Amino acid sequence: MNAPSRSKTYAAAKVPDMSFAETIGRLAKDDPAPLYLQLQRALRDAIQSRQLHQDDAIPPERDLAEEFDVSRITVRKAIDGLVSEGLLTRRRGAGTFVASRVEKSFSKLSSFSEDMISRGRKPHSEWVSKSAGAVTPEESLSLGLSPGALVYRFHRVRYADNTTMALEYSTIPGYCLASPEAVTSSLYDALEKTGHRPVRALQRLRAVAFLPEQAERLGVKPGDPGLFIERRGFLQDGRAAEFTQSYYRGDAYDVVAELNDIS
Repeated sequence: MNAPSRSKTYAAAKVPDMSFAETIGRLAKDDPAPLYLQLQRALRDAIQSRQLHQDDAIPPERDLAEEFDVSRITVRKAIDGLVSEGLLTRRRGAGTFVASRVEKSFSKLSSFSEDMISRGRKPHSEWVSKSAGAVTPEESLSLGLSPGALVYRFHRVRYADNTTMALEYSTIPGYCLASPEAVTSSLYDALEKTGHRPVRALQRLRAVAFLPEQAERLGVKPGDPGLFIERRGFLQDGRAAEFTQSYYRGDAYDVVAELNDIS
């Protein structure tokens, strides 16, 4: 049996026997724009028009150079620009893919798992650690706990489908859970079972550059942009129930806030 043609191995080639270049459009030789900008524009238009979908693979630079009759330097420059825009993402050892961006609305208090499921994504976590211990000064201040109070700590890598999304560090007061093992997948599900799911929260966010250790766990480069989100969740009676610090990939996560005119 003959091996399938190379163009069919990429999700973008929706029509049998159609090459990737034919799918997104070939470059115009009479266009005065630099070739890398033409290729960049063709890829961008294909993504925005949904000819290329989230998580679709982009052919290797060598294959693109052959198909579009340009140099690999031209291809690399075009792709680098789209990676910087957040439209493409490089996955170590796997290749280049159309970025899967998730929009997070701040108008509703929801968990990571709930956010992903509502967007048709499959959430899961890779646990780094679960532990119990005495509250630290920073945790004490954030949670309003007395020195020496028991807290449970959870550190994990969060995924949407097979894409890393965030590093998460959560501290929960001891009165909210029976033990660290009470949390299996969703922290909020575990808190809800004990009647300690937060009903309101204060959040703050800022841009960050990933440190080498963070970048390694998320599969990005050190110094790549990220989004730091800190959440303090509270119960109906005003007690704190959650102190979570999360580091989200800047190329995969957007924050959306709905604003209303109250004048």
